[in-house]
Amino acid sequence: MSTLYIECKMGAAGDMLMAALYELLSPSQKEQFLNTMNALLPGELEVHAKSDTKCGIRGTHIHVLVHGKEEAPCMHSEEHTHPHEHHSYHSILEKIRALPLPPEVASDAAAVYRLIGEAEASVHGSSLDQIHFHEVGSLDALADVVGCCLLFHEIGAQRILVSPIHVGNGTVHCAHGILPVPAPATAKLLEGIPFYTGNIMSELCTPTGAAILRHFASDFCAMPPMLTSQIGLGLGTKDFPVANCVRIFLGKTVDASDVTSNTGFQPAGEATTETLQADHIVDLSCNLDDMTGEDLGYCMDLLLAEGALDVFYQPIQMKKNRPGILLHCFCEEADRDRFIRLLLLHTTTRGVRYTNYSRAKLVSHFEEVPTPYGTIRNKISTGYGVTKSKYEYEDLKKIAQQEQISLAELRKQI
Repeated sequence: MSTLYIECKMGAAGDMLMAALYELLSPSQKEQFLNTMNALLPGELEVHAKSDTKCGIRGTHIHVLVHGKEEAPCMHSEEHTHPHEHHSYHSILEKIRALPLPPEVASDAAAVYRLIGEAEASVHGSSLDQIHFHEVGSLDALADVVGCCLLFHEIGAQRILVSPIHVGNGTVHCAHGILPVPAPATAKLLEGIPFYTGNIMSELCTPTGAAILRHFASDFCAMPPMLTSQIGLGLGTKDFPVANCVRIFLGKTVDASDVTSNTGFQPAGEATTETLQADHIVDLSCNLDDMTGEDLGYCMDLLLAEGALDVFYQPIQMKKNRPGILLHCFCEEADRDRFIRLLLLHTTTRGVRYTNYSRAKLVSHFEEVPTPYGTIRNKISTGYGVTKSKYEYEDLKKIAQQEQISLAELRKQI
């Protein structure tokens, strides 16, 4: 499963997350991303990516210019020395809706701001409609949120994991005065998420960074075994004894299908440890209301012949009061695009949905069993403390037809 692992040993801020994600793009994708960002609000907002170093390590810093000027940093890259205008939650939503963005990106950006708004409302004892954003309502903060949403969409990882978050220590200056780190809204956003303080006297995790991670993360955990293909390094502005960066690892997680519980060591007289197996499959589906039963049957036969793990139909009620069919086709992850093409080619649908599933399964093997009717294959499946066995249907069918007896009688006799 393609996975992003976001390492937050120096916290998380919107610009640092955006820079680390940006590094995972191809050269052409990077150019397209910057073109898209700079077309959002021409004349008002500019976004540039610059290579830089922290503690001798090369990474990328994203510079956001508002009306041609980059706002001066204070303690962290999202804190600023001059006051901002106040923006209501609904005014920010209107601004997001007006941007030339894919609908799913705009939806994610709005969801991130809703998380921030709900956190602010909670700590101030107010409501979402009454909340006015200060620092996070500025154009450069909007660029951070939209840029991260756009990049997550472009990279398209199936799972996003995040490390426990270092939030820093000390106090932070904000529009409401001097507050402890993590700031109250940030602490609210991190409820249920593992985080920790340290010896660095600065705000390392900002509300924007916390909200972005909360919205996109599948889980917050230690880094699992991964086969890494790329690493992105996003740099903050301030210098510390430790490199001020966010690292993002892109790769595939290694699970039980790659590493079994059998270590190879088997003490005398003890049974071999059972092998546990897991993998990932894809459920492709589409709604159909204009295909005949014959065409549906042909499609099912074709999909199964092409190697689908399973195919089935469900009766459904569709728009305009039409009875229809919901087609499900299960396949391996690597075969997803091939089966999408087959569905588009052999059905009348104009779109195919897909959902990824993790699957735990028993490990199976065949044993040949001698019987009065000849050898019959017996399928034995084990794992997770469970053992199952079943005679192979095709072998039973062949003998039952030859002997002109029922399957039940044949099973009883053997």
